[in-house]
Amino acid sequence: MQLKSDQTIVAPASGSGGAVAIIRVSGPDALAISDRVVRLRKGTVSASKGFSLHFGEALSGGEVVDEVLVSVFRAPRSYTGEDSVEISCHASPFIVHEIVHAFTSCGARMAEAGEFTSRAYLNGKMDLSQAEAVADLISSTSKAASKVSLNQLRGGVSSELGKMREELLKMASLLELELDFGEEEVEFASRESLVNLLDGVIAHVDSLSGTFRTGNAIRRGIPVTIAGNVNAGKSTLLNAILGDDRAIVSPTPGTTRDTVEDTLTIDGHMFRFIDTAGIRESSDDVEKIGIERSFKKISEAEIVLGVLDATDSENDLLNNLSILEKSVNIQQQKLIILLNKVDLTVNKNVNTINKIVSYIGNKYITIKLSAKEKIGLDLLFNELYKVTKAYSVAGNSTIIINARHYDALLRARVPLVSARSAITSSLPSDLIAEDLRQAISILGEITGTITTPDILEEIFGKFCIGK
Repeated sequence: MQLKSDQTIVAPASGSGGAVAIIRVSGPDALAISDRVVRLRKGTVSASKGFSLHFGEALSGGEVVDEVLVSVFRAPRSYTGEDSVEISCHASPFIVHEIVHAFTSCGARMAEAGEFTSRAYLNGKMDLSQAEAVADLISSTSKAASKVSLNQLRGGVSSELGKMREELLKMASLLELELDFGEEEVEFASRESLVNLLDGVIAHVDSLSGTFRTGNAIRRGIPVTIAGNVNAGKSTLLNAILGDDRAIVSPTPGTTRDTVEDTLTIDGHMFRFIDTAGIRESSDDVEKIGIERSFKKISEAEIVLGVLDATDSENDLLNNLSILEKSVNIQQQKLIILLNKVDLTVNKNVNTINKIVSYIGNKYITIKLSAKEKIGLDLLFNELYKVTKAYSVAGNSTIIINARHYDALLRARVPLVSARSAITSSLPSDLIAEDLRQAISILGEITGTITTPDILEEIFGKFCIGK
C-alpha cells in the first residue's frame, strides 16, 4: 500500500446490487480531474463550494455515459482530509466501469484496498482504532455488532486508552525528572501514589481486556454448539432452529462427520449455531476426527445445547448427560439440556423422563422438545432471548472486539506489573520509567500513536476497495 497521498485515487465506493452506485475520488487533483470527466449543468466542479451537490453528466471518450449527481468536499473537511468528489450514478456495471476508466485516463489511479481510510488516518481525521472500526462497521451483521463498532468509530476505545496513556506519561515524566537530580536524591513522585495509580491502570487494562470474550461473540456471533450422542436429533434440531434443511438428517447413526454452521439473529444479536458429530466411541478414523472437532467446538462455545434422546434408557440418559457435563466448563459456559423426541415417548418412558428432568432441573435449564415436530422450540428461543440480555451494550460502553487490541492490552499489562514490582522493591527510577515507556508504546500501537508501515499494511489491506 502506498502511504503517501500525493496522487489522486478513484474507486467504486458502493457494493453490487441496488439502483445507484457511488464512485469516490480523492487527492490533490480530484477537483481538476473531475472537471474533465463530469460536465455540470451549472459551473464546474473545481469552482464549486465544499459540501455542495450538483447535477450533471459523466463523460467517457467525449460521449455522455450517464446523468449523475456530484458531491463536492474540500480539504480538510472531507472523509480523507483531502479534496474529494463522489459521483452518484446508475448502478450498471458498464456505467461504473466507464466512469472509473474515464478518471484513470485523466490522471487518477485505482485506489488500493482501504486506501481512502488510510489517508483519513494519515491526515489525522481518525486514529488507527477508529479506522479499524470502519471495517468492523461495514462487516457488522447484527444490531449489537453495529452498535459496538459505531462506539469505537466515535472514539470509545481511543478515549479509554488516551486517559491511561496520559496518566502513564505524567508518571514517567516525573520519574525521568528525578534522574536529572540523581545526586540530590530528589523524589518528585510519591511511591505510594505511583503504586495506587498503577493499580488503577492495571485494573483498567484488565477490565478492557476482559470484555474481549463478549466483544468477540458479538462481532462473530454468539457461538452455540449443539452436542450429544449420535442420532439424538442434533441435525434435526439445527434445521428446526434455522427453519431450513441446512444439515443432512438420517436415521443412520454417525451421519454428521464434520461440523455444520449457520447463523440466526435473535433480538438484534447474531447466534452462530454449530451442529457437531455425535459423541461416542468409534473405530472409524474419519468419524474420530469429527468427534475430536465436536469436543473442540464445545470448548469454544458460549452456549452448549446438550441434546439427549428421550427414548433412551435411564442409564443411557445419565451416561450421555455425564459426558456432556465433563465436556463443558460450567463456570464459563451455559449448558442447556434438551430432551428431544418427546413425541415418541407417549405412553412409554414417561416416568424415566420425569425422573431425569427432576434430577437435571436442579442443575441446568432443561427443556422437553421434539425437533422433528417443532414442539418446545418456543421455550428454547425464550432461553436464547434471555441470553441476549447479557450481551446488551450500553450506548457509551467500551468493548474490545479487535484481536489486535486485545493482544496489545495483554502485552501492555506485563511492563505495568513489572513497574509496580520495581516501585515496591525500591528499584531505581530509570528502571521504573523504562517499564512505563514500554507500556505507553504498546498502548500507542492500538490508536496508531506508535506504528510501522507493516502494521498499516496488515490493517488496511483487509479493507474493501473504495473504503
